[in-house]
Amino acid sequence: AAAPTPAPAPAPAPAPADPKPAATSAPKAAKPAAASSKATKKEAEKAVEKAAEKAAAVSNELEQVDDEVLQDLYGKEHLNIVFMGHVDAGKSTMGGNILFLTGMVDKRTMEKIEKEAKDAGRETWYLSWALDTGTEERAKGKTVECGRAYFETDNRRYTILDAPGHKNYVPSMISGASQADVGVMVISARKGEFETGFERGGQTREHMMLAKTSGINKMIIAVNKMDDPTVEWDKARYDEILTKLTPFLKQTGYNPKTDVFFIPVSGYTGANIKDRVGKQVCPWFDGPSLLEYLDAMKTLDRKLNAPLMLPIAEKYKDMGTIIVGKIESGHIKKNQTVLLMPNKHACEITAIYNETEDEVEHAICGDNVRLRLKGVEEDEVSPGFVLCDKKSPVKATTVLEAQLAILEHKNIICAGYTAVMHVHAAVEEITLAALLHKIDKKTGKKTKRPPPFVKQGEKVIARIETAGPICVETFEQYPQLGRFTIRDEGKTIAIGRVTKVHQT
Repeated sequence: AAAPTPAPAPAPAPAPADPKPAATSAPKAAKPAAASSKATKKEAEKAVEKAAEKAAAVSNELEQVDDEVLQDLYGKEHLNIVFMGHVDAGKSTMGGNILFLTGMVDKRTMEKIEKEAKDAGRETWYLSWALDTGTEERAKGKTVECGRAYFETDNRRYTILDAPGHKNYVPSMISGASQADVGVMVISARKGEFETGFERGGQTREHMMLAKTSGINKMIIAVNKMDDPTVEWDKARYDEILTKLTPFLKQTGYNPKTDVFFIPVSGYTGANIKDRVGKQVCPWFDGPSLLEYLDAMKTLDRKLNAPLMLPIAEKYKDMGTIIVGKIESGHIKKNQTVLLMPNKHACEITAIYNETEDEVEHAICGDNVRLRLKGVEEDEVSPGFVLCDKKSPVKATTVLEAQLAILEHKNIICAGYTAVMHVHAAVEEITLAALLHKIDKKTGKKTKRPPPFVKQGEKVIARIETAGPICVETFEQYPQLGRFTIRDEGKTIAIGRVTKVHQT
């Protein structure tokens, strides 16, 4: 209620409008009038300045009130972080250790997990078991699905999305990356492990590419396993990894100076994760620790007042239909009626749960939530559907135009090529119905004639037809719902952004 009170202040703004007629009629009048017109001009300018100052003061007050109200209503700001990288780089171990260091997993639980791991003869894996809870994941030591966990620091709340590193599970990794705000690329510094992860066929390159297309603009490169006997916090090894990664980051579209932060850590011992690493261990690094850096990161622009968009990542049945997803824009409250696209189903939100499984009254853009829906059956919902505002529903279509960049493909690609498209949480089979224009790399101009084919490294505008209706928006309006990847035979073939949606 505090916010609306200061609003009436900008009233003096119309004042400068009155003296203008005097200024315009001045030349017709006698000379003395001209002098007075100058005076009125000055007064008018002063009035304008004063009005502007007042308006600025009011908007400042409003902003402060907004921040306070937000802080009060929704508590700390919430960030989604995805951990990615090659198999065995130590993503789950690092995530598990963060949970332990921030006190989200207490010592007793950790000791229990440690004992279980010891009994299984896997004692060095006990930290990752805090995140890899499935039996298959524990037995092999590989993450399969995208694990979720939650922790809190003094400044912010975080959801960890622990993405699988194995190349068979890349689709799970994409669904994780599409829900994240910040990416942490975990890279193993152990001799031989960095090289396999980074060479052709390693997951480090593909994950970076996919992170960029999923809309992760800020990347933290955590060089892990610095405590390994082959590394022992050696600066030469750390620098070697940096020099190899930097050109590739540039090629992917990250600016190494502004978008990327490199940090040496040890996920197993916890060095440089919460507390800074000691000078006796690592004399050459004096930056912040991982959690310090995350806390100090600039906040992201949240679209609170935009129409609601919530792509559904997963769904299940539990006393009604439950869906899970991240709110990409807008906000929701309990008992609100929303529209489920593409089947235009109106349904009601009967309960909202946040990351800690607590029921809340409302949630805002950027939150990962579980919703209980009324008026729709569980089998009528599938991942990739979007919950949206009834007044401005998301566009559902089977035909769209998009700009594609072909990343890797041995042969040429012609019209009629089929593949699988991943857009936000949806996965759909597609056909390239027509190649419309090729884009010149140097000038960025389109060709007038449609090209007969495209090959690796080229950009093209194509018409894409999907097997079923799919919810997308143009990239300009909603970047999260307008960017996608195209995969085929277990490889990422192309990345793209939607330029035009044909209403069907």
